Amino acid sequence: MLTRSDLIAKPVILNQGEIESKRAEIKAYFNLTYDSYETLFESLKSDEAYYLRPCELRHPLIFYFGHTATFFTNKLVLAKLLPKRINPKIESMCAIGVDEMSWDDLNDEHYDWPSVDAVRQYRNQVRDAVNALIDEVDFSLPIDWQSPMWPIMMGIEHERIHLETSSVLIRQLPLDSVQPHALFPLCPNSASAPLNGLLEVPAGEVNINHHDPAETYGWDNEYGEHHAQVASFKASTFLASNQEFLEFVEAGGYDNPEYWDEEGNRWRQFTPDKHPTFWMKKADGWWLRCMTEEIPMPWNWPVEVNYLEAQAFCNWKGHQTNRPIRLPSEDEYLRLLEFSQAQKLQSQANLNLQQYASSTPVDQFESNGFYDVIGNVWQWTQTPIYPYDGFKVHPLYDDFTTPTFDNQHNLFKGGSWISTGNEINGHSRYAFRRHFFQHAGFRYIESEQKVQTHFSTYETDNSVSQYCEFHYGEEYFGVPNFARAYANLSIQAVEEDAAFKGRGDLKVLEVGCSVGRASFELAKRFAQVTGLDFSARFIQVANQLKESGNVLYTIPREGEIMEFKESTLADLGLADHAHKCEFLQQDATNLKPIFSGYDMIVAVNLIDRLYEPKKFLETIHQRLNDGGLLLLASPYTWLEEYTAKEHWLGGYKDAHSGENVTTLEGVHAILDTEFDLVKAPFDLPFVIRETQRKFQHTMSEVTLWKKKG
Repeated sequence: MLTRSDLIAKPVILNQGEIESKRAEIKAYFNLTYDSYETLFESLKSDEAYYLRPCELRHPLIFYFGHTATFFTNKLVLAKLLPKRINPKIESMCAIGVDEMSWDDLNDEHYDWPSVDAVRQYRNQVRDAVNALIDEVDFSLPIDWQSPMWPIMMGIEHERIHLETSSVLIRQLPLDSVQPHALFPLCPNSASAPLNGLLEVPAGEVNINHHDPAETYGWDNEYGEHHAQVASFKASTFLASNQEFLEFVEAGGYDNPEYWDEEGNRWRQFTPDKHPTFWMKKADGWWLRCMTEEIPMPWNWPVEVNYLEAQAFCNWKGHQTNRPIRLPSEDEYLRLLEFSQAQKLQSQANLNLQQYASSTPVDQFESNGFYDVIGNVWQWTQTPIYPYDGFKVHPLYDDFTTPTFDNQHNLFKGGSWISTGNEINGHSRYAFRRHFFQHAGFRYIESEQKVQTHFSTYETDNSVSQYCEFHYGEEYFGVPNFARAYANLSIQAVEEDAAFKGRGDLKVLEVGCSVGRASFELAKRFAQVTGLDFSARFIQVANQLKESGNVLYTIPREGEIMEFKESTLADLGLADHAHKCEFLQQDATNLKPIFSGYDMIVAVNLIDRLYEPKKFLETIHQRLNDGGLLLLASPYTWLEEYTAKEHWLGGYKDAHSGENVTTLEGVHAILDTEFDLVKAPFDLPFVIRETQRKFQHTMSEVTLWKKKG
């Protein structure tokens, strides 16, 4: 049984110690994290509560209960630390869909959720597998990005994030679906709020120089270099309290569009509430919804609002006082953090579950004149998240941060009462969409300085930029654009098929769509185009093109000299049909059941990059209508870094006969039962630019198949 002290996380130091003691420490950290997460779900009153949607932008809690265990499996399989999946069905259902990105699929009709008992059993299986792996894995110190222990730490810290985000979702469930828990007590202290004021923060520098290996686990956005001069400013002594925010509510702040920007006014018109979402007006006054209880309003607790509400309050406050009141930038928060020395007093703050499972009065935790510089609730900043200089993506989790580099996700700082692990290490950078609710409030400042709120979104990751150029850039050595070429072959195949010719209702699925060019080309002929790719980075680019019509990226000329490029759908003649495309992140070898009923499937340069290509080909007919077409193409570049040799479809000698086995023979052996080969295989060339003077010139063999029936 867990105790309150078990919930208080102790950081794992990754760059010093002895191997076996570090192994034991990580194992204990894993199991305490796992137990803490499962204990949080004991606040649900019944199994039925697992299937309620907290809000329309989130999955039901059963998804999140399974998601953190699925994350372990997915990352450890990807890192080749687990030999195979544990439960492919649960892992396909619970893998993707956490933030409401444009490619999330939140339609309940698409999900046949597993039972709570099934997910509990699955979690136990994952627990056993991870414990066994920790016991056996060979690693050295320091534990860095390349260490086999890193993905284990990644899974642990990922679950600690969801300990917090799931507590927010539980808070949004109907009160009769949840119940108090002894390990998550509410703060009993409430009173009138202290009068807030402004104190001077002197000018200073912000210097970030954070690199791998580091002392503790970090997410990709924390690494790199950043330096800034911060002018002096005044910051509020306390976080904005419920009582202080009540003035804005009673002044009609939610009804006055002058205090809200364009995005804020759209949200204000959308939401029915004219007050913070966790406030409730009852006959006897205002009440506050906490995680599992409703209590009379604690006026001296910090108010919890989204960014848009915090910004509107600052605009109102500035109007009332005739002062330049606003939210701080990230740099200004970091300057306040250094000036207050609050990080050194972390053990006193209301975070890491070391005080209560709720907010506390805003005047309890002081550091150099300021209160709650860390802890209690997260503090919104005006700064959208952006990459530091030297930012790199970890290959095992390419979609942790990069989808948020869109100027639509704002950073908040400092942590809340339930923030643990990486969230409170002093380096963390977390960002949410501005209309999202977390345990988040704000501190306001007075300053005339302008804040940068828009950052260039040039794609700078080498692999993604390379594929942007491959799909949307120049043609080299007279070789036609490859994505357009195979899309045209697909369209030609449909036109030559008597069953499809002239039909305007055809659906096509492209598996391995990369950054989307062929899918946009296919939309010229098909009524509905679905593009899938394992890489969220690629999907992000495709969605950006669909939504904005353009993409910016850099490609290397030589050494560190880069070229800056822009491509637009309009210039390529693709803008008029882009609305027919949707792009989703998926594992091709473990596709969700909803991807079926297609008239054509296109899978190009894919099979030799799958960890189980046979599984993909053996089930692909189930996703096609009778008579449907399958276009495959591949250069058959089998590499063990992608596909274990026992899963190669060809390119090896048969162990019994000693004869060569080609990939085409392997594909025939799988597909001939359900498909007929329509025409003889042929080669399609492509050229990928690496630098101004280095290119890959490759031939991909194309085969066209028709489903029998």
